[in-house]
Amino acid sequence: MLVRFHSSVAGELFMFAPVAHALLDFIGKRADARGVITAEQLADAIARLQQAVAAGGSLPLPCEAEPQLDRDGRPETPVSLSRRAFPLIDLLQRTQRDEGYILWEAPQDF
Repeated sequence: MLVRFHSSVAGELFMFAPVAHALLDFIGKRADARGVITAEQLADAIARLQQAVAAGGSLPLPCEAEPQLDRDGRPETPVSLSRRAFPLIDLLQRTQRDEGYILWEAPQDF
């Protein structure tokens, strides 16, 4: 399932639901089918994501039903949190700069 993040001033971003869920957890938001990060909440959301990235770690691959193998037959490694969070942090920062807000939308709670 895909989650669409739409900025009122800076475009949109699509993510797989497990990744979006994890990033929303860091921000302190529930992974409901629809939600908002208001202009007043943007600074805190950015700070929380940046702190999580600074702490390091990784997020699971989006499709974990079956482990994927790379070309050499080894299990794929998780993608770093910084790589997963960067697009959302960028969208949050651009939205904050222009005093907008962000809505997210998915077919159902995730």
